[in-house]
Amino acid sequence: MEDVIRTVKVKLDVPTARCDDLHQTKDRFLHCANTTARWAWRYPNDYCVTSKKQAESALYDQLREETDYMHANLVQKGIRRAIEAIKSGVARLKKGEKTSQPYFDAWSVVYDKRSATFHRDHVSFSTPNGRLECDYVLPADPEGTPIGEYLLNEDYEFRMSTLQYDRQTASFYLHARMRRTTDETEQSTIDSSNAKHRTVLGVDLNVDGSFAVTSTGAFIGNADEMNHRRREFEKTRGSMQRTGTRPAHLSIQSMQDREHRWMQDELHRASNQVLDEARKHECTHVAFENLTDIRQRMAGAKRFHAWAFRRLYQYVEYKAEMFGIEVEQVSPAYTSQRCTSCGFTHESNRRSKHQFVCQKCEYELNADYNASRNIARNLLKRLHPGQTSSSGGAPCQCALASGTLNLNGEFYASVDSTAEGESTDKPTTSVVGN
Repeated sequence: MEDVIRTVKVKLDVPTARCDDLHQTKDRFLHCANTTARWAWRYPNDYCVTSKKQAESALYDQLREETDYMHANLVQKGIRRAIEAIKSGVARLKKGEKTSQPYFDAWSVVYDKRSATFHRDHVSFSTPNGRLECDYVLPADPEGTPIGEYLLNEDYEFRMSTLQYDRQTASFYLHARMRRTTDETEQSTIDSSNAKHRTVLGVDLNVDGSFAVTSTGAFIGNADEMNHRRREFEKTRGSMQRTGTRPAHLSIQSMQDREHRWMQDELHRASNQVLDEARKHECTHVAFENLTDIRQRMAGAKRFHAWAFRRLYQYVEYKAEMFGIEVEQVSPAYTSQRCTSCGFTHESNRRSKHQFVCQKCEYELNADYNASRNIARNLLKRLHPGQTSSSGGAPCQCALASGTLNLNGEFYASVDSTAEGESTDKPTTSVVGN
């Protein structure tokens, strides 16, 4: 049995008189998280506490009393949120990176089946002032939408979900996490299909130009626009912080929420486009470069980019489960230097940020597109180290713009193509993401 997980965002119809109950819940939930973070973060004088059990044993009774006996499960979730952040901070310290005690101020509360009761048309929350029932705001025709496919689908069950608040529109949203368990027959069909062939889509990530480039020639997203918007947010936030007033502080919180939602929307769109490419070319695998220590390896990859890359990978990974597509990371070694035509590898092949010209065979193409093909090839080598020729055996190949290429260098044009057709090496209006 295998689980397929989907997250669906649905607006809530909260009675006006009860809105403050949810705000109070948020304040107490964040109090639990921040109190735990202060208690557990002991660097540089001592070892930080990363044990959930130890934190709950030390703080649970105290936090229950301080939150006027908020639902026990919400107190536990607040403690655990802090401990997970502490673990991440400790991991960064071990790598020699600078970090500090976690602090939580974003509007969010984590609910599961012990603190909320989920239904197909409404949800009942535990709050400091008793249970609160909220109807979902559903579209007139949910068919074909995530709400129709997952939230209203009886094949999916509710799991731990997150309540969030949009300050700009004064609206509450439930990010409902849905789970479907596939049976053995369905999973064996997927496994059987993958055994027949393996086609890999490579994805190259960038801090400028196109945010992601696939081995099929799709140029997705705009990293330059992301950087610009990020800088504008930081500039405005810095100006407000210098003001130091309470209205300025509230405005900063609102901006942070708005910035986070904008980035999530951008990354969801990018992940959907990556999967569209994978499905269109009947790929069984999607390959990303290994994201570990990417800030040290990639020039210009600051914390913002590392976070965005990891989040995009996570979105593609969990969405791909629905289609039986596997998502993996591979070594990025020499992917920007190797010629995908003749295999010659040299740092001088990368003529500029976005231009690749092989010094041996003079093959020329977009550098990011070339890198994405090499990323796909690295996963092919791991999946099928001894490439089977076209005379027999299961094919293992890289998906290109106009066909497929296997490890032996054998190119197979797609049905509507008669040549490899490198005209898609540079962005075209049909593949460029907005």
